[in-house]
Amino acid sequence: MFKRLLPLLALLALPAFASDCPDTLKFIKRKLNSDQTVNLCQAYKGKTLLIVNTASYCGFTPQFKGLEALYSQYKDKGLVILGFPSDDFNQEADNEKTTADICFTKYKVKFPMFEKLHVKGADADPMYRILAKEANGGVPKWNFYKYLVGKDGKVIELFSSKTTPESDELQSAIEKAL
Repeated sequence: MFKRLLPLLALLALPAFASDCPDTLKFIKRKLNSDQTVNLCQAYKGKTLLIVNTASYCGFTPQFKGLEALYSQYKDKGLVILGFPSDDFNQEADNEKTTADICFTKYKVKFPMFEKLHVKGADADPMYRILAKEANGGVPKWNFYKYLVGKDGKVIELFSSKTTPESDELQSAIEKAL
């Protein structure tokens, strides 16, 4: 019950955000398989972000390995990857413990992973609505879509699932954003 109330409590906490916090970060999100929450503005303001909608049972799930390599390569330069599991494409585990095991045990993910949420449609999480709006209506059409967000909190570019973490296109955009 408490986990269901967290998104509502996060909305109530919005006035606590500084007026200079970018809209993309004016959220409190719960860590994956945890009761601990993170104020995204406090934790990630001024960082370059790669925000990814993930899924545990997708053909693109092995991208976790490449995302972790990107994170390891660029984290000291200011890149943070934020993973948000989503079942919008019917390929996410039914419970967060299984999702966490796949992320943290199977793929050894160290970048921040958060609660499962909706990334498209009428039920889309408010953060994903803002990301889509800033990406000129770019809504994830599948798992592992990647929003590159600049230090100013604005979406720089949206990359599809087919753009792998190892791609020159993505790495070049990250390096330019850093």
